Amino acid sequence: MRVILFSVFVASTALASNWPQYRGPQGDGHAGTNRVPLTWSETNNVKWKAAIHGRGWASPVIWGKQIWLTTASEDAKQLFALCVDADSGQILRDSKLFDVERPQFHHAFNSPASPTPVIEAGRVYITFGSPGTACLDTESGKVLWERRDIVCNHYRGAGSSPILHGNLLIMNFDGSDHQFVMALDKDTGKTVWKTNRSIDHKDLDASGKPQAEGDFRKAFATPHVAQFDGKPVLISQGAKAAYGYNPLTGEELWRVEERQNHSAGTRPVVGHGLIFFTTGWSQGQLLAVKPGGSGDVTSSHIPWRVTKSAAKKPSLLLVNDLLYMMNDGGVATCVEAKTGTAVWTERIGGDYSASPLFANGRIYLFNEEGKATVIAPGRDFKKLAENTLEKSGFMASPAVTDNALILRTRNHLYRVEE
Repeated sequence: MRVILFSVFVASTALASNWPQYRGPQGDGHAGTNRVPLTWSETNNVKWKAAIHGRGWASPVIWGKQIWLTTASEDAKQLFALCVDADSGQILRDSKLFDVERPQFHHAFNSPASPTPVIEAGRVYITFGSPGTACLDTESGKVLWERRDIVCNHYRGAGSSPILHGNLLIMNFDGSDHQFVMALDKDTGKTVWKTNRSIDHKDLDASGKPQAEGDFRKAFATPHVAQFDGKPVLISQGAKAAYGYNPLTGEELWRVEERQNHSAGTRPVVGHGLIFFTTGWSQGQLLAVKPGGSGDVTSSHIPWRVTKSAAKKPSLLLVNDLLYMMNDGGVATCVEAKTGTAVWTERIGGDYSASPLFANGRIYLFNEEGKATVIAPGRDFKKLAENTLEKSGFMASPAVTDNALILRTRNHLYRVEE
């Protein structure tokens, strides 16, 4: 099956200034030919460092000379959008978008400002999940529209990032009470379609009792659109299943069920006629799925799976015919994308939430303790460098503009370049 990555952003292997969404121009962690540094420290190859107030794990997005990100007050009652000058690190805008009288509970590990914005020329789209979604004019900072009526109990906090497809802003909402995917008109914020997840969440646990806890309905995953045989498919992962939808209508095309898994948190990657993603908690696995079919295709469309060291939060990285996975506990795995055959496994160390980056022919891995390990892609594991910034560490995934890394730690935003 012929597969073409599909995005409203033009895919290019050339040097790019824009990083418009979670995981970059194509949503797959690739930064083209940008000549980002191999080594850095607090005193080496840091062009600027800007303090970011509050608490937020959203990755930065970039358009031209603007960097946008979100944050929240420590009590989660105030939700902010920040715009930073890419050349100087100056905070250009620090806008409070929403006041929340009674914030939803979120796990201490999470933040209301975990979803990454998505940006295009003239507009940035920002969501905190159910507490609020807004579209801002990037020149004036004016709020063009907002939605505060999307009901979902995020249970442990929001995490799914929005994507753009044509004129649609598409978002996953998988909470303890409601589980659905929806598309808004990006110009007006009005609902174009909304589709409830078709899988039920009434399975029994190991003791034979209904799984009533919210975790078994919860997911944090970001959707992705790819073309298969000339038709766009929205790949959207919820709790216990991953789905293929028609992105224009929300019609479910097929689904792959993983009934014992929940809280999926990654964005899928596509290549070699397959879709790759990890399944979340409980019995986390790495799956390859052959797109197509209708209804439940679990028994017929999974050519291979890997059951060891599966990532829960960091998304996958596909480079040529090899698939790289960095699990939450610091174990890196490389497998053949077409077969799932193990190539190597290596303990890097540390804890990981940020997704890996491929830039300048190298793979960059960022951990929660502030260390970045750089490795060479290939069938033999080869460490190229280790770099450390402040110990507050990386929760957000990296961004790239020109020849610079834009890195968000828990407390600061950095521009790193030679």
